[in-house]
Amino acid sequence: MLFRQFVDDDLGCASYLIGDPSEGQAFLVDPAYAIEQYLEVAKAEGVEIVRVLETHTHADHVSGHGRFGLEHGVPVSVHPHAEPEFQFDPLEDGQKLKVGAVTLRVVHTPGHRPEHCAFVVDEQLVLTGDSLFIGDAARPDLAVDAREGAEGLFHSLQRLTELPDAYEVYPGHVAGSLCGAAMSPAHSSTIGDEKRTNAALEYGDVQAFINAAAAVSTPRPPTTARVVELNRGPFVGAPPPLERLDTVEHATVLDVRPGETHAAGHVHGSFNVPVSGSSYATRAGFILDPEERIVIQATDQAEALEAARGLHAVGFIELAGYVTEAPATDVVEPVGLDELERLLEEGEVQVLDVREKSERDEGYIPGTLHVPFRLLRDFGPDGVDAQKPVVTICESGMRAGIAASVLAAAGVDARPVLNGGVNDWPGGIVSFRRCGAS
Repeated sequence: MLFRQFVDDDLGCASYLIGDPSEGQAFLVDPAYAIEQYLEVAKAEGVEIVRVLETHTHADHVSGHGRFGLEHGVPVSVHPHAEPEFQFDPLEDGQKLKVGAVTLRVVHTPGHRPEHCAFVVDEQLVLTGDSLFIGDAARPDLAVDAREGAEGLFHSLQRLTELPDAYEVYPGHVAGSLCGAAMSPAHSSTIGDEKRTNAALEYGDVQAFINAAAAVSTPRPPTTARVVELNRGPFVGAPPPLERLDTVEHATVLDVRPGETHAAGHVHGSFNVPVSGSSYATRAGFILDPEERIVIQATDQAEALEAARGLHAVGFIELAGYVTEAPATDVVEPVGLDELERLLEEGEVQVLDVREKSERDEGYIPGTLHVPFRLLRDFGPDGVDAQKPVVTICESGMRAGIAASVLAAAGVDARPVLNGGVNDWPGGIVSFRRCGAS
């Protein structure tokens, strides 16, 4: 059996190539929009991808099933509860699909979405998609009411734990995805290990599980509805070539260079989301509007193409192009923690904590304001004193840089802490326990 796992570390998504080299055929499960990687491996392994299987309609990334259908004539299989607008072959619980001598058994596992299915491969391993993760379970609130989804997910997890303990578990997401809250960075496990260590499997009572799972607080990306629409709708073909431009006029500029480079000189009004940082595509999706004309500012063509691939993955298919040279009219001076301590003591700045609520509850700098970075484009200067400089801070500097660029674009005098964060603060921090928290 040919078995190959592909992991997009930026989005935390996993896809799988499963086949029989002796027959020269393979199935592909949950492909990413960038399909070139699968074609290269399939060619090297001497197999042809003859079918795409979707565990469900993805909400966090654009699927490559449309490109396979349009460019290679490959059929797509998905459970009919997905209600796709494209031609598909329906999956049903208990169905067995063969690719050469390899058998995949369909297990309908609703919860994350009503159509969700897992695939048991040759009664040795299980592709759990967005149901059972390593160390966690999927969030139930992306397609239906959270409590309804949680009830379905509870019963689906029970079905999966009835598989033999020795079966290997290969999930649809790993740490880095917003489809779960406490996922492990591990890429695989076993049913037995998950039964022993996965906190989501500790609930013997359905109501207790529903109460816990339905209380999910992980941010829901604003790209979700658009991505679902693209994945459920007519096939989405390859993106147009990314053109090099001479000007950034009449566009939203996404500066994907490192934060220090952006600070040293950038286009007025540009947003800085470094492609080299973690969760680049998800973070860019929080501050960009797919209806606006987007130009990427990059160090070189390779960096621009990498940034474009990330944007394509979260539904920004049409991009105006990229520049490597543009008028650097604006400069930002980052703030060190020692300097910030002095400025805060002297009352010369406002400090804006741009982390998530759950992070801030663990510890924050007294006297600081709080707005998560992902909300700042909508909030703009609201909630801050426009007459006093703002210093943004997060955990490590990445989100602080994004936040400062968004505020600066709105006319705020904003400076980021790019090296270090709240946990490195030389002064004291305080924690906050919310009512009902354990």
